[in-house]
Amino acid sequence: MVVATFKGPPSECCENKKMERKPSGRRRVFVQTDTGCVLGMELDRCDNAHTVKRKLQVAFNVPTQESSLTCGDMVLKNDLSVVRNDSPLLLTKTFLHRSSSTPCLSPTGRDLQQRDQGGPIEVIGCSDMFAETKQLVKDIMKAIKVGIEPIPIHGGLGGAYFFRNSNGENVAIVKPTDEEPYAPNNPKGFVGKTLGQPGLKRSVRVGETGFREVAAYLLDHDHFANVPCTALVKVRHSIFNVNDRVNGSMHHNKKQISKIASLQQFIPHDFDASDHGTSSFPVAAVHRIGILDVRILNTDRHAGNLLVRKLEGSGRFDQVELFPIDHGLCLPESLEDPYFEWIHWPQASIPFSDDELDYIYNLDPFRDSDMLRMELPMIREACLRVLVLCTIFLKEAAAFGLCLAEIGEMMSREFQGHEEEPSELELICIETKKQLDQEELFSFEAEVVDKDVIQFELDCEYQDLNLNTKVEEKLSVMSPFQVGARNGVVRNTLCKLEESVMEEDETGSEVELPPLGGHEYNGVGNGVLNVSKLSLSVKNTRAGEKGWQPSGIKQKGGFLAGTSSGNTTVNDLPASSSFVKLTDMDEDRWNQFLENFPRLLIPAFFNCRQGNASKKQRQRLGTSCQF
Repeated sequence: MVVATFKGPPSECCENKKMERKPSGRRRVFVQTDTGCVLGMELDRCDNAHTVKRKLQVAFNVPTQESSLTCGDMVLKNDLSVVRNDSPLLLTKTFLHRSSSTPCLSPTGRDLQQRDQGGPIEVIGCSDMFAETKQLVKDIMKAIKVGIEPIPIHGGLGGAYFFRNSNGENVAIVKPTDEEPYAPNNPKGFVGKTLGQPGLKRSVRVGETGFREVAAYLLDHDHFANVPCTALVKVRHSIFNVNDRVNGSMHHNKKQISKIASLQQFIPHDFDASDHGTSSFPVAAVHRIGILDVRILNTDRHAGNLLVRKLEGSGRFDQVELFPIDHGLCLPESLEDPYFEWIHWPQASIPFSDDELDYIYNLDPFRDSDMLRMELPMIREACLRVLVLCTIFLKEAAAFGLCLAEIGEMMSREFQGHEEEPSELELICIETKKQLDQEELFSFEAEVVDKDVIQFELDCEYQDLNLNTKVEEKLSVMSPFQVGARNGVVRNTLCKLEESVMEEDETGSEVELPPLGGHEYNGVGNGVLNVSKLSLSVKNTRAGEKGWQPSGIKQKGGFLAGTSSGNTTVNDLPASSSFVKLTDMDEDRWNQFLENFPRLLIPAFFNCRQGNASKKQRQRLGTSCQF
């Protein structure tokens, strides 16, 4: 777990310099093994992946032959010119051999070497948004020098620590990446996986929740939602936990252990949302937090991670301020079922204000993605696609006139019995993918027909036979997506779209869709799909609406099982299904998906508005993971 810093010229240079683009100057990176060991390293121009592995082998006495050096989705084969300064890299093993005869693959605390030449705390990243965090780090370092030690936090499922200033006041919360639930050095007993493997949520990997904490802060432009200052740091202290991988016990050692962690400013508060009635929460505060949660697809917005601070003074009796924290389960790698605590609060049903609509209108998901690629190069492309998709959905829904509660419900899944069904957003994505397949089929058919035009008539007849065979084969492969085939009834992907939309009424006039509220989004959504044709395409297979009321859900103490009660354990968390993946599309197909996606939104929004007029409030089965 110790950070060893190599300075001076490297012992080896790359053998094939022709394959490398030489970066300007030296770069400092932080290489972390899948067991949590961290190595602070100065990269020279001639360093490559092989020399980095050799340095790790020397520092930690571990074999690196069957291993890969990665930066997010990118596997660094040889060339390191794409690695930027302050980038965290991960060394993962291709083949894990765990046995008592090869303990060197899982080093114990006795094998650690104290060779760190860096400071006690280093901020990873150079963004101007980290200026407040850097000042916070200076205050913490002063306190450590005068003997004020951090304090472990005993609640939650992962390792977390209060860091204090010279006055002994809590000023920051530090969460090491290798002490997350399931991570190798988790102090609460939730171990068993290496960094980079699926964690509590299959779409959020072990060791990557800290990156998401920082991403939520960076995406909170102008402190719109009040996310506390957060940064990724390399921090060294003896209080951190290191498990003994040989016998599974906790290793108490007084050596300076260095780790990569998220550091978030501690917000003094009076209570959290679970201890206070929600009626006094300002509408604007709820809206702003909800807007952030929708953008980042927060799967864990429970009452325990909404801090409440009273505002005292003349004319502000019983007024409070809200601070959202714990964003480690946002930006999943695929569309998940979000958990929005605010979804049934009365504030969420109040329309957005003009200021909030302007803020939403000015959001640019592509610019945000580029910013995250620069500030957090280890973040995965799948997470950025989720950000783009959810932001476009939010922008179009707000422009249509939907309120926060309606938007949240369209993103949330239903539970029928013990099974979850895809949300409206997921159904739209499924239908968009289906249309892409159909377009490819038509393009394939047109291409073959055009080619046959130049053939002789006899040859054309022969080609037509082959064409029909190929088309039939492709049609059999690309059958429409069906969900929940139970008791002989099949649910169509867009069965919730009412047939009445855009169809002629009894007088023969056509029903028009509402305008987009005067907002446009870079030309996206200008073309509206003819919903009458879409409705006819699903009319024959429609199985009828299903009720919102879930059946067969056991209740505990008056609460729905799995709701935010603060007592959730790892074993209580249900395995969430993945109905829509965004990474199975290449760049061209993804761009085409984004072009087609908004065309299905308007009829879905119209149906949502029509359905909410008579629909009872749905009950949901949510989960919360406090760590």
